[in-house]
Amino acid sequence: MKQRGRQESFSDKIHRYRGAILVVFIPLLLISFVLFLMPRVPDDALLSDDIGNRRFVPKRKITSSGSKSYAVIFDAGSSGSRVHVYCFDEKLNLLPIGKDLELFVQKKPGLSSYASNPQEAADSLKSLLVEAENAVPPTLHSKTPVRVGATAGLRSLKGDASDKILQAVRDLLENKSSFEFQPQWVTVLDGTQEGAYQWVTINYLLGNLGNEYSKTVGVVDLGGGSVQMAYAISEQDAAKAPKPTDGEDSYVKELFLKGAKYHLYIHSYLHYGLLAARAEILMAGEESGNPCVLNGYKGSYSYGGSRYDASASPSGSSFNTCRRVAIKALKVNESMCTHMKCTFGGIWNGGGGDGQKNLFVASFFFDRAAEAGFVDPKQPEAWVKPADFEDAAKRACELNIEVARSTYPRVDEANLPYLCMDLVYEFTLLVDGFALDPWQEITLVKQVKYGAYQVEAAWPLVTCLWLIRRRFLVRNFN
Repeated sequence: MKQRGRQESFSDKIHRYRGAILVVFIPLLLISFVLFLMPRVPDDALLSDDIGNRRFVPKRKITSSGSKSYAVIFDAGSSGSRVHVYCFDEKLNLLPIGKDLELFVQKKPGLSSYASNPQEAADSLKSLLVEAENAVPPTLHSKTPVRVGATAGLRSLKGDASDKILQAVRDLLENKSSFEFQPQWVTVLDGTQEGAYQWVTINYLLGNLGNEYSKTVGVVDLGGGSVQMAYAISEQDAAKAPKPTDGEDSYVKELFLKGAKYHLYIHSYLHYGLLAARAEILMAGEESGNPCVLNGYKGSYSYGGSRYDASASPSGSSFNTCRRVAIKALKVNESMCTHMKCTFGGIWNGGGGDGQKNLFVASFFFDRAAEAGFVDPKQPEAWVKPADFEDAAKRACELNIEVARSTYPRVDEANLPYLCMDLVYEFTLLVDGFALDPWQEITLVKQVKYGAYQVEAAWPLVTCLWLIRRRFLVRNFN
């Protein structure tokens, strides 16, 4: 019989309350582990490991070749493939590669253009691989991770075409590359990942991470196959997020970055990147011709393995008529909206708020604005309004293709017939799709200033930091 008055030992208490302790301790442990794994660089760095008031200090530093580490990322988009090479010191600060802070090389077309020939798709990366190998010291090749992230172009391919291309790329890196490689490092990013990585990259380069959500910038990234919107929202708005239906990604992701918690609204619109939207607009036009195609052009447009008639309307291109077609293609229909506030296609818009007030707009928005002549292509960023796209579209839509050729010398010949269409679509996407005021100032961005350097405003930087951080952990804690 248990003796009365016997004082319960500390170990007995632990045993008796072990269930409650595990319920509390395990989530705290998981949160700490996530914070610990995130990349860390000091001061204004990306993702610090501050837990409480103590900073994790590694027992051993990376010591290979003067403590430099490299990482190689292929961004395989629908409009082209790009390779990014970054160099880091032992504290994960970015170091210059030559005169720049990264090696960045691109080529066209993208992997999805080789849907019927996976080997040719993989071979298209060879010249970029050579550029990357030349940028990394030979003694560090075997210690330099290489990763391929494909985006909307491969996400939109039918059947097993995407899988075959990815396997051909894996075979290329396995057999022809001198870099460190694992098969799982060749993947298709989902739209949520792409949007989140882009948001983190731009806010990291701007030094915003660690601040409250209202001090961050929102991002709209218009690629070839999809467009992503991502911005931080309040905890109250996050709680109002609609439940995703089966097969859909959640609208809100929780991120722990540099000691701060963010509720990140993200949505990726597949088929509404600039190149994919052309197909949608051509299908939404009339049989007699499309009012968005420049007058005098008669041809066809290929995208995603399909071909579309791309002949001008007999009356020529028209801003107003093209805009109606673009709105139809975007499915801007309030009756489809089952939530409090929607963008287009019945998609919840995140509620707006301070995290969206300062908007950075990237990729094809910058490219078309530069080609249309209302931003300087030599500058890394520009401040414009959506109405600037409207004005540029009105000018372009009045021209026939011959006059446009001499008026817009920066526009590639393959894109020239669609200049009116592209500019109308970009204006419509901002104003009717994302409900921006036509006179709201936005930042068009190609590169972001980081110290004395300019860095591409693209998602691969975050992935590189993760790869290098992972190597560090494996070296020091295995």
